[in-house]
Amino acid sequence: MSLLFALPEAPSVPITGEDTRFPVRRIFCVGRNYEAHARELGNTVDREAPIWFTKAPAALCHSGTAIPYPPGTANCHYEMEFAAAIGAPAFRIAPEAAMDVVLGYACGLDMTRRDLQNAAKNKGYPWDTAKDFENAAVIAPITRAAAFGPIATQRIALSQNGAVKQNASLAEMIWSLPELIADLSRMYHLAPGDLIYTGTPAGVGPVAAGDILEGTVEGLEPVRLTIGPAE
Repeated sequence: MSLLFALPEAPSVPITGEDTRFPVRRIFCVGRNYEAHARELGNTVDREAPIWFTKAPAALCHSGTAIPYPPGTANCHYEMEFAAAIGAPAFRIAPEAAMDVVLGYACGLDMTRRDLQNAAKNKGYPWDTAKDFENAAVIAPITRAAAFGPIATQRIALSQNGAVKQNASLAEMIWSLPELIADLSRMYHLAPGDLIYTGTPAGVGPVAAGDILEGTVEGLEPVRLTIGPAE
């Protein structure tokens, strides 16, 4: 039996210093993982469990890309994130063993249609369209975990047109990466190809056509994005 039409190949991310690439299976994102960011948007921090949402692999966008200003919004925001690439299966894994399934890390941007998100939140609706859209999951090349070393106090920052907008430490995450992996593995069979975006620090803000964004985490390749005119 033949397929009615062909689908694009699965998106993939380069691995620094290698000819191999990381094929992307799923993208998981956690919200409100930095207390100052939750406060700046008028939200409280839920310390009982992480808040999860997803982006489709079709939302993946490579660092260095120029994208059109996203459709359907007049208030698109940048959110700089530390992303983890899963390289081994994990189901109901303990936090103490969770780092064994991490292949590497990358700088990422969680682009957000903030006006759509706020409207949905005010009505108690899901906010999928605010988070899951084309070019909404920007990512830089992946650095192997062994080359990055332990997650500690590395700085995570973002500049917009050369002006620093976000500047924090990975130590400020409310839920650590082992805790995030363990929690997510209670609900999903994690597998190689899964990406986890671990939340954004305070300082998020709107983008406009002509903006150049650069996000950094100490020890990783930066993520860069240029915003073009709307289509």
